[in-house]
Amino acid sequence: MHPVDLGIFIAYMLLMLAIGWYFHRRNKGHDDYFAGGRNMKSWHVGLSVVATDVGGGFSIGLGGLGYMIGLSGSWILFTGLLGAWMSAVFLIPVVHRTGAMNHLLSFPQWLKHGYNKQVAFLAGLISAIGYLGFTSSQLLAGAKLASGVFTELELSSALLIMGGIAVVYTALGGLKAVIYTDTVQWIILLGGLLFVGVPLGYHAIGGWEGIQASVPAHFLQLNNIGVIDLINWGVTIIPIWFIGMTLYQRIYALPDVRSAKKAWFIAGIFEYPVMAFLGVTLGLFSKIAAEQGLLAGVIGPDHSQLDAEMGLPVFLRTILPVGGMGLLLSAYFSAILSTADSCLVAASGNMIHDLLPDRKPFNSLGFGQLLTGLTGMIAIVLALQMTSVLDLMLYSYAFMVGGLFIPVIGLLVFSKPNPKAALWGMITGGVVTTAGAAPGVPIPWQLDPVIPGILASSMLFLSIQKFGKQAYGIS
Repeated sequence: MHPVDLGIFIAYMLLMLAIGWYFHRRNKGHDDYFAGGRNMKSWHVGLSVVATDVGGGFSIGLGGLGYMIGLSGSWILFTGLLGAWMSAVFLIPVVHRTGAMNHLLSFPQWLKHGYNKQVAFLAGLISAIGYLGFTSSQLLAGAKLASGVFTELELSSALLIMGGIAVVYTALGGLKAVIYTDTVQWIILLGGLLFVGVPLGYHAIGGWEGIQASVPAHFLQLNNIGVIDLINWGVTIIPIWFIGMTLYQRIYALPDVRSAKKAWFIAGIFEYPVMAFLGVTLGLFSKIAAEQGLLAGVIGPDHSQLDAEMGLPVFLRTILPVGGMGLLLSAYFSAILSTADSCLVAASGNMIHDLLPDRKPFNSLGFGQLLTGLTGMIAIVLALQMTSVLDLMLYSYAFMVGGLFIPVIGLLVFSKPNPKAALWGMITGGVVTTAGAAPGVPIPWQLDPVIPGILASSMLFLSIQKFGKQAYGIS
């Protein structure tokens, strides 16, 4: 990498660390560290939400989808638009009112208010494990990008460097640092893709003539995808907007319901169509470049074995001029860190507020920072064992959705939901989803394991809710 590009990238990383240190000095307690002082602005939170949700996994994963199937890969983020707007209408008015009245700091605390402490503890355990896996997926995305650009840098070394930076500034600054760095990161990502990546990539592959000559027509259409894939994406991703700890923390960080709903509407429209088509378009460009032989100097003449998620980093490294690589590399790292930091705060928040006793020293600011750092180290170790960003990310989604979605719907639908129904629904949904994801387990029509998990959870929840006392001796 040219020294100019390296300088731009290092300056960006130092800026993230500086923001973390700034809010480290300003944070005064748990409300600041885990709820942003409850006075954040809609635009900051909205950009933080979309940066977190799209983030590194979807940025690198979207590039991989664009490489494999073309523009149809954009549908994966249409589910994000639906999820954001549905939760704005149905969930936020209920959650914000309860959170403001009771000074809540986590998603399971809301479940505790509606059910009981046993339900909240199990939800906290499921959420913490899920977000630990999700943090790992983002760090792996960053490592893949770095190792694709820096040929002398191994994946494991890149993971340690990326993970270390993300863990340090997140542990220092908490949610305020996360939201403000997310705002900066999203602007960098959007500007880098729109004004650097797309025009230079389009020129490098020969414009429209090069596109038409290099890939089949279905890569340029929106129907190059199966119905089962759409169902799997929808059922896996839409419910996360109802159970995501990162999202509840941001709902609590806003001063009123109107501000929270506005933030979610902003996030939805930036997910689809804006980021959806930018991501898959660049992935499609990388596929075309591989077909044209533009990447041969890096991957050799045979591109058939190239990891689809590595196509975009290699393409960017090949086409960008001095300065451009530094800008766009910073843009993609910004997306990765914007999700990793949020998930890290979510995982540590679950541990502190939902799994550990409510007493000193566990509720001190210093312990929160220490546990966030330790959680980040565990996420790095986990990422070292994985290979696919999108698989790890979607599996983490599915694990949480299978166990947590139905109890949340129960709170929204029933005036007096049964805590036992929630508890057994969570256990059943989580177990069925995890079992269905095991290698060799057949699921009809190649449906995602979360679908039978949600069905099993809902059947048991409704059964206990309606007939619990008579049929099971459960009250």
